[in-house]
Amino acid sequence: MVALQIRDVPDDVRRRLADRAAARGQSLQSFLLALVTEEAERSANLAIVQRFAERTDGSRLSAAEVTDALDLARADREGRLAASRDPR
Repeated sequence: MVALQIRDVPDDVRRRLADRAAARGQSLQSFLLALVTEEAERSANLAIVQRFAERTDGSRLSAAEVTDALDLARADREGRLAASRDPR
């Protein structure tokens, strides 16, 4: 593993970070490592999302259009199920 060093951190920033670490029961080093790790994972997730955004083989429907289509399909299914239970 490598070591990271951040210079010229203002005292109040260091204090606030140390307070947040203490509130979580962590050392400042553990807290900061978790923050850096989370940021690295987010950047990897963003790259995946961007890669999928460039695809042209998926749906171009809006979320509202997808929701409407699902609602219609569910209503149709419920209607067919109700009709199949009707003894007439």
